Amino acid sequence: MKKSKKRRILIIIAAVLFVLVVGLGFASNYMFNYAFVREDKSFIKSGSSQALKKDQAWLKKYPKQIWYEQSAQGKLKLEAAFVPAAKQTNKTIVVFHGYTKNKEHMADYIRMFHNNGYNVLAPDARASGASEGKIIGYGWPDHYDDLLWIKRLIKKTGKSNAQIGLFGVSMGGATVMFLAGEKLPRQVKVLIEDCGYSSINSELSYQLNQMFHLPSFPLIPSVNLETRLRGGYNFNDGDSIAQLKKNKLPILFIHGSKDTFVPTKMVYDNYQATSAPKQLLVVKGASHAGSFEKKRIKYQKTVVNFLNKYLP
Repeated sequence: MKKSKKRRILIIIAAVLFVLVVGLGFASNYMFNYAFVREDKSFIKSGSSQALKKDQAWLKKYPKQIWYEQSAQGKLKLEAAFVPAAKQTNKTIVVFHGYTKNKEHMADYIRMFHNNGYNVLAPDARASGASEGKIIGYGWPDHYDDLLWIKRLIKKTGKSNAQIGLFGVSMGGATVMFLAGEKLPRQVKVLIEDCGYSSINSELSYQLNQMFHLPSFPLIPSVNLETRLRGGYNFNDGDSIAQLKKNKLPILFIHGSKDTFVPTKMVYDNYQATSAPKQLLVVKGASHAGSFEKKRIKYQKTVVNFLNKYLP
């Protein structure tokens, strides 16, 4: 083969590789903005049920304290609402909201815990609600912030006798499982997660296939690189199964049987990952984050009984 022909082939190959790299760069930038940048997400259902609106109106009027904290990494100002129980108690449930939501979206759960005699602390995750931030953390950088909220709560409610439960829905459920793998203060006694994913990577890969019919490689690794550069964290670290393997606390897993946003299969993977005392509730016919609304009485009874068992 003549040198000129070889040179032309190499130029063509180089040009094709350049186009592929540039195309991947544009695609990963689009996906990063689509999934990680704080803004309204068209693929997320908006609106609230009448029951939630009623609970939000209650939460707005109920006397509460607004707390502020600085993020664990960086200098983001974070906000949380502390809703004291009607009767003084040392028992508090910390509730974590879902993707693109905020503490007000947790009003029905806050009221459920309040009605059962608990204090409630409801933080806004970074890039959510009243908290600062432009990049959504999917629960991983947020769980480091939540360790600060927990320490703040212990100081508030009494270091010696404080008893704390952690509860989260969707991204908040994943946050609870991420926390399960950390060295938590001894005052944290029990964990409850509702429809959290088995890892950030697996959830993004699933959604990429569901929404765009694309394989995870090479786009997911490329998006992760952009997340590390622009968001300051590696979302591969956000692995619920890996964290649950280190968990020693009793944990209740909840999921809807018709969940197509965080597929129901993930709750079985999460449940199998921990050897700690555990319980599983799969609500028949419930969609994503819809288990409470679908079966309110059963949901509340299961949650309260679990808390009564481990918050004596």
